Amino acid sequence: MSTQSRSADAARMHRPDPEMTQVILGYVADRLLRDEVPLDGLADRAQLSAVLDGLITEDGNDFRQVLDIYADHLALTVLSADSPRMLTFIPSAPTKASLLFDMVVSAASLQGISWFEAAGAVMAENQVLRTLADIAGMPASTGGVFVSGGSAANLSALVVARDTERRRRAKAGLPDVPLRVAVSDQAHSSITNALNITAMSAFVVETADGQLTGESLRAAIARAEDVSDVCAVVATAGTTNAGIIDDVAGIGEVARERGWWLHVDGAYGGAGMLAPSIRHRYAGVELADSIVMDPHKWWFAPFDSAALLYREPRLAKAVHTQDASYLDVIHEHEEDFNPSDLAFHLTRRARGLPLWFSMAVNGIGAYRDAVEHSLEMARYAAARIEDRSDCELVRMPDLSVVLFRRSGWEAREYEQWSRRLLETQRAFVTSSRWHGQTVGRLVFLHPATTTEMVDEVLSALD
Repeated sequence: MSTQSRSADAARMHRPDPEMTQVILGYVADRLLRDEVPLDGLADRAQLSAVLDGLITEDGNDFRQVLDIYADHLALTVLSADSPRMLTFIPSAPTKASLLFDMVVSAASLQGISWFEAAGAVMAENQVLRTLADIAGMPASTGGVFVSGGSAANLSALVVARDTERRRRAKAGLPDVPLRVAVSDQAHSSITNALNITAMSAFVVETADGQLTGESLRAAIARAEDVSDVCAVVATAGTTNAGIIDDVAGIGEVARERGWWLHVDGAYGGAGMLAPSIRHRYAGVELADSIVMDPHKWWFAPFDSAALLYREPRLAKAVHTQDASYLDVIHEHEEDFNPSDLAFHLTRRARGLPLWFSMAVNGIGAYRDAVEHSLEMARYAAARIEDRSDCELVRMPDLSVVLFRRSGWEAREYEQWSRRLLETQRAFVTSSRWHGQTVGRLVFLHPATTTEMVDEVLSALD
């Protein structure tokens, strides 16, 4: 086909294709209707390269051929984060309702930049954000936005903390100096990255058992020569490595005394506030100036979604609003907080809608039960590990992460344990490090994980 004849049919990609639609929806339905999705496995890069070689051409391919390549080759090398046997990293377990509505968001090209363009989407997302704020006990002034993940949310919040402090210092006639943020030695790696990007540095507070407390923060301040350049402190509500909840109340008290911005990173552990059994551990979260919770983790939504809440969203709007002539139309109403005004992004998909749909369909009670189940699985695993003479529990789990040592094992043995379980599709587990030593690590998040699955994993330690 000549270039001229192709351009005469420029819309050919956009014409409805009933057969392709039905085949792909059938593939999706098959996965959604399975009781348990497979773990799948690791990749052979040479094999994948051979399969993909020459696939993208000038004239394209039959959709069935391309879908078969995905289903028979590519998908098998993508470890399923939504499997109940995925017990490593921080898994994902999106509800069926959220997965289906994520398809609606994509199929309808729903974006969520501003009230002007997407009032319905913004309204629904804000309803979810208000629900999350209420669960955290934050005031009526609270507002926020859904971004792509915890890294984007932490960065956006710390930019606001920095610029708010800069404005305060300028108003008080104080010099504009490089700023620091107080963090624990267990803070997520994205915090370090955000500080690098924002040209701030870390005032690191050492922890005895991984938990940052008000007492340890005060002691670090007392030892420091000067903390006048510290503008914020980060408390973690569920560290990624060990699931530790910081002493947010004590840290918040110090922050209020010092006039520091209090940022709570609850990307993984924030959903634990739903569980009556541990809600008291989150005391002080209501003091936060900003808080992050990732729906694609323990709030059972699809990738990629993080909820960023501000106590005073007007401060974020003053920092993140982008001005351009073509954007004047979306800024006509000063009282509106557009999603694009509250983080470093502009274009964004309405990534909060799958959570909104699922919450509205399933109810908060179902979420509460699912979170409690994860905690119960972690306690069960911890008890079984304590029963073994060849294993040692590193610490009692705060949330749904369990760290342990297997007597006589080094990194090589943990790796072999991991491969045995994955090869037999019983589970995917990986090791981690604690105080310089390799340890076993199990993360429980999926509400369909059973005690029988836990027993299979632990029996492989023999």
